[in-house]
Amino acid sequence: MCKKRLSRRSLRVLWFLVVSGVVVGSLLPSSSPPIRMIDLLHLSDKLLHSAAYAVLSFLPALHESRWTLAGLILGLLFLGVSLEFGQSYLSDRMFDLYDMIANGVGLGAGFVVALPFRARVAV
Repeated sequence: MCKKRLSRRSLRVLWFLVVSGVVVGSLLPSSSPPIRMIDLLHLSDKLLHSAAYAVLSFLPALHESRWTLAGLILGLLFLGVSLEFGQSYLSDRMFDLYDMIANGVGLGAGFVVALPFRARVAV
């Protein structure tokens, strides 16, 4: 029983860290060292958005109840939209509707990929 709680707690802590990283990364100036390092990967901005939001939905999809998961995914959609609007207030970042679409695609992909693992994760 204790092992199950630890596993669920660990997944929730990891998820919170990823959410924090996405929020900070979304609001950092494009000239900041972390963003410049990400730019060295030469990956599509949309691919990065999708991957980040896929992780955000994948982790809770492994262990949260259906209703909790539904609320989290709606909250993550709202977070992605809010961050895009927030970027429009930053000097060197800009609002992009296609980033919001990429976020939604990532949320769906992370959820679908996690489904086969739901029953296997010991939580």
